Amino acid sequence: MFGVWVKVRVRPDRLERFLAAIEVDAIGSEREEPGCLRFNVLKDTEEENTYYFYEVYADQAAFEAHQSMPHYETWKAAADTLDGPPDVTPLVPLFPADAQYWGKS
Repeated sequence: MFGVWVKVRVRPDRLERFLAAIEVDAIGSEREEPGCLRFNVLKDTEEENTYYFYEVYADQAAFEAHQSMPHYETWKAAADTLDGPPDVTPLVPLFPADAQYWGKS
């Protein structure tokens, strides 16, 4: 499996557009991509306008396929809502170790 932890800072005046775009990407990823096992969007409780994405894919190839999906294009088109580049950390999910526990097999 392959995962990423992404931290983004959002321009306050573009927050609604950001939220609309990331919702399209997150929901589309989980519904339309068999290789996307999880796509969570979280808001920081202390840093206003800071958000995190926790994404888990069956493998690196599934993550790369994610980046060619139409819903990802919606997200890319909203890049100007960010206050700086995303901070992306690649991850190796350990537990649960089997994709069946993530709700997809």
